Amino acid sequence: MIGAVTGIVMTGTACLISAYFSRAVVNRERFPVMGVDVSHYQGDIDWKSLEEQDVSFAFIKATEGSGHVDEFAEENLKNASGTDMKISAYHFFSFDSPGETQAENYISVVDAEDINMPPVVDVEYYGDKHSNKPSQQETEDILLPLLEILEEHYGEKPIIYTTLTVYNRYIRESFSDYPLWIRNVNFEPDFLDWKFWQYSDKGELYGFAGEEKYIDLNVYCGSEEEFLAEFSGN
Repeated sequence: MIGAVTGIVMTGTACLISAYFSRAVVNRERFPVMGVDVSHYQGDIDWKSLEEQDVSFAFIKATEGSGHVDEFAEENLKNASGTDMKISAYHFFSFDSPGETQAENYISVVDAEDINMPPVVDVEYYGDKHSNKPSQQETEDILLPLLEILEEHYGEKPIIYTTLTVYNRYIRESFSDYPLWIRNVNFEPDFLDWKFWQYSDKGELYGFAGEEKYIDLNVYCGSEEEFLAEFSGN
C-alpha cells in the first residue's frame, strides 16, 4: 500500500493529485467521503486531528502473513475508536504461508469490537513475486480459506484491497463477490465495481509523526448518506 506520488492541490470540487506517477483526479461532489489508511510508517497519530480534516474512515494495518503484527496496531485501533470515524483493520496477504494461520494471526490482534467496517485483506505483489508470480491455483488455495475464516469470525465478507495487475490475475474471476478496494493513482477506476478507491499515497494531512511524512488517501463510492447507511449497523 506504499507507492510514489506527491501532494494534493485543491481545485474547486475536484482534488488533483499532482505528481510524476500520479494524475488521479477525484470529483469530491461524486465521492465526498474521504478516508485514510495507515501503518507504523505514520508513527504516533492524533486521530482527532485527522477527523477534523474531513477524514470519515480509516483502514489500520494490523497483521502480515502468519506471524507479523504491526507495532502500532493496538495503539491505533484503541485511539481511533475515540473518534466518530468508521474503522477497519487490514491484513497484508502472504503468498508463502497457509491462509488458516494468516487468519489466526489477524483474529488474535483484531477484536470484532475494534472495528465497525468489514475486515480487509491486502493482496499485492511483494519481493520477487513481481517477477515470479504465484499461480492462480496456489493463490486461491491460500486466499480462500483466509477470507472464509474471517467472514465466519466477523460475520461479513472481508474487503479485498488490491492493484489492477493483481486484480486481473487473481481476484476478478474467483473473488468478484467480495467488496473491492482498488488502488489506482493515475485515474478513476470507473470500469470496476469498487467500494473504496485509494487515489493517493502522498496525501498531506497533519496529525501524525512517523518516518513517512505522507499518508494514503481514499474515497468511498457513494454519498455520505449511503456511507452511513451501509456501515451504521457495524
